[in-house]
Amino acid sequence: MKETVLLVDDEEGIRNVLSISLADAGYEVHTAESAVKALEIFRKLSPAIVLADIKMPGVDGMELLRKVKEERHDTEVIMITGYGDLDLAARSKELEATDFVTKPISQEALEIALERAQERIRARQRDKAGSGIPSFAQ
Repeated sequence: MKETVLLVDDEEGIRNVLSISLADAGYEVHTAESAVKALEIFRKLSPAIVLADIKMPGVDGMELLRKVKEERHDTEVIMITGYGDLDLAARSKELEATDFVTKPISQEALEIALERAQERIRARQRDKAGSGIPSFAQ
């Protein structure tokens, strides 16, 4: 089963390029051009991973990160940032972002961030599977 990814960026070119990369990597990709649209999609699809640009008009990526974590804490959120936004990216880690990648986004950096998100998802699944074992059997 393909992992669902929600990609949020106000720049159409970035959405298009990253969508192709993510689809090629085996993800089911949904896109949004704003945080408001992203929240609609997020609530409908409950994607395991969200990639969100920090700087967007209106509601920014940091607020989207807060809302996603409030609504579904175990969603992995990877922040996309420009070089001038590294301070914001560091603060996104405090809000429990999984990782951040800088623009222009290299394939290698994207793959590393996605692998980190996947590992966190697998660890939670192992923990859930392990919690079904009676304590005396452990």
